[in-house]
Amino acid sequence: MSHQRISAGFVVGALGALLALGLGAVGRPLVVATASFVGDVVRQIGGDEIELRVLFPLGADPHSFEPTPADGVLLARAAVVFAVGAGLEEGLEPLLATVPVRVVRLAEFVPLLAWDGPDGDHEDEDHDDEHHGEHDPHVWLDPTLVARWTDVIRDVLTGLAPQHADAFAARASAYREALAELDRWIADQVRRVPEEHRVLVSDHRVLGYFAHRYGFRVAGAVVPGLSTLAEPTARELGELVDTVRDLGVRAIFVATTVNPQIAQQVARDTGTRIVYLYTHSLSDPGGPAATYLDLMRYNVTAIVGALGE
Repeated sequence: MSHQRISAGFVVGALGALLALGLGAVGRPLVVATASFVGDVVRQIGGDEIELRVLFPLGADPHSFEPTPADGVLLARAAVVFAVGAGLEEGLEPLLATVPVRVVRLAEFVPLLAWDGPDGDHEDEDHDDEHHGEHDPHVWLDPTLVARWTDVIRDVLTGLAPQHADAFAARASAYREALAELDRWIADQVRRVPEEHRVLVSDHRVLGYFAHRYGFRVAGAVVPGLSTLAEPTARELGELVDTVRDLGVRAIFVATTVNPQIAQQVARDTGTRIVYLYTHSLSDPGGPAATYLDLMRYNVTAIVGALGE
């Protein structure tokens, strides 16, 4: 579905028509999350004490999402917007710059991995402003980093609705325990994959944090960049085919939110299979990745199943 770009003038005009800035139904603070998995984490902490709206539709690619005028009105009404940041929601940033709303970019509160391009590797970095590489925004694929989000979300929501501080704190604590349990489960599952098979190739450079946490090697990507908006050259695809063959890569992991056509061609050329993951969006409520915890369990089961045979 195409999205009409929104102008700063439209946003300014819409602001004049708003009656209740930052308030949702029955006086609850209106909280907006960009991606569905962010919204789920916020929901686990905010509960019924907030009115939560998720901006990106299920199945949308956060890298390529472009807002509509209706999205501009929603953002202008919100008390706060929770985003991943670090360049993930690049199509949304021009609008966020025009709307007088607080934006909490959750990636700013965790250690980021720096990446120097197709020929470089990820490396640890704690916000070193002198580093000239890009920062990998896909932090949520390490649940120990999402655990750090919970404190930020708790504190922001407490500032909006201090009368519910105890409820927010209790839910945040319980969710951190669930994330710690998830982390232990993932580590246990990964032990089923022989070390020589812990090699990841994906549609774009999305699995860096997962690999860093659980001892995998990222051997390459169909799109050798941190965004799905880039396009691989013929040379890059040829080098990836050689890598897949040389390393005996068992699967190419592709997000459900991207066009798999090029990845399918690489799989045909190398005799490798495609395995789909929920990396950028939850599934629908009846699907296998209806919550963030479900998303991670689904992905780990798929990865281990593909590489641990």
